[in-house]
Amino acid sequence: SPPARSPSRQGFLYTAPIREQGNIYKPNNKMMTDELSEKAVRDVHTKEIDLVNRDPKHLNDDVVKIDFEDVIAEPEGTHSFDGIWKASFTTFTVTKYWFYRLLSAIFGIPMALIWGIYFAILSFLHIWAVVPCIRSYLIEIQCISRVYSICIHTFCDPLFEAIGKMFSSIRATVRKEI
Repeated sequence: SPPARSPSRQGFLYTAPIREQGNIYKPNNKMMTDELSEKAVRDVHTKEIDLVNRDPKHLNDDVVKIDFEDVIAEPEGTHSFDGIWKASFTTFTVTKYWFYRLLSAIFGIPMALIWGIYFAILSFLHIWAVVPCIRSYLIEIQCISRVYSICIHTFCDPLFEAIGKMFSSIRATVRKEI
């Protein structure tokens, strides 16, 4: 006897499984709809920035982490007065700190504008010029490679087969005479 069919399966041998939450394109519940609309509202321009860790990808670890000891060092046997050494350390550290802050206050926003424009142009060129050119080049090269392959197989294969057959009948023997 045929297996009993449930009311939801009448007339069908197989039905696709139904997810309780739906999929990302057609959510079945309100919570998932709200989640998706919340994600759509968030944008990279409005993300919060970390004011404590300002180099999360460690771009400048080896470049700008310069301390007094990395620049000025007195070898053994050649030491200045302790007070001078301490004052030099303090002067170097404070000057570097405040001069960087002054330069970033004056030039930070204009440089951010310049770099923003530069990377926007770079992105634009990459998206609208470089990648399409490379893709079209690869498509053209694929066509040329097929024609080249056909030519090689048509002309070179018979030539090399003939040369191979010619040399296949040559026998070489080695004799050692004492």
